[in-house]
Amino acid sequence: MPDLLSLTWSHLQEAKAAPNGRSAGRIVHDGDLRQTVVGLAAGTELGEHNAPHAATLQVLHGRVRVTSPSGDDELGTGALHLLTHERHAVLALEDSVFLLTTVTASPTPGPADAGH
Repeated sequence: MPDLLSLTWSHLQEAKAAPNGRSAGRIVHDGDLRQTVVGLAAGTELGEHNAPHAATLQVLHGRVRVTSPSGDDELGTGALHLLTHERHAVLALEDSVFLLTTVTASPTPGPADAGH
């Protein structure tokens, strides 16, 4: 398994050096499960986009703001945030790195769910 601490620092340095202020790398891809480390230089925004079926954002370093129609949330190092199924944006309030965990397919109802 990758070392998150090492990845945090390498993506932070890459984001600060990149013209677009971003660095990202997928570290887990197992069926519908994906985990990606994302580095953003201070002031860089991931513009509004749709959320996958299920997702969390965990701040590994720095401070970010997640903006959605239901409100804004500021998250610091160590914070874990459930991303709603709404469109949202992420702004780096300072140099930041986060772990994005997503499930890209919706669950298929099993036989026990048929009548519910």
